[in-house]
Amino acid sequence: MESQTGQEERPARRDENSEIHPAIQKLHERKERHQERSRPARYGVVVLGVLVTLAGVVMTGPIPGPGFLVIPIGLALLALQFDWAEGLYEKAVVWADNAKEKAASRSPTEKIISGVVAAIAVGAFVVAAILWDIPILPV
Repeated sequence: MESQTGQEERPARRDENSEIHPAIQKLHERKERHQERSRPARYGVVVLGVLVTLAGVVMTGPIPGPGFLVIPIGLALLALQFDWAEGLYEKAVVWADNAKEKAASRSPTEKIISGVVAAIAVGAFVVAAILWDIPILPV
């Protein structure tokens, strides 16, 4: 869609009545302040955002770790400079909210079973590490 000046207008992501998530609202405030920074500082944030996002991707794949927590941090850094990253960050925030609500709505029985399964898994790992002499710390 083109405006009267001939420039292309971006479509609105949400209607006027919908409420903006607090994390997205904070991002918009930071984005305004970020644009006032020097060019090298903005490039540094982009490089840091790429590195953090890539570290999160690696943590979800070959190296175990909290990648699903690290990736949104990298996206938040990239979203200060890029609109595409802002869209991905918004999706990640919505996904996290949905997961939080789903976890909160689980029955007490499901929560107990999940806890028992997690405890058994940790116990099995410890037993396997002892029996098979698996080094837990790289010493």
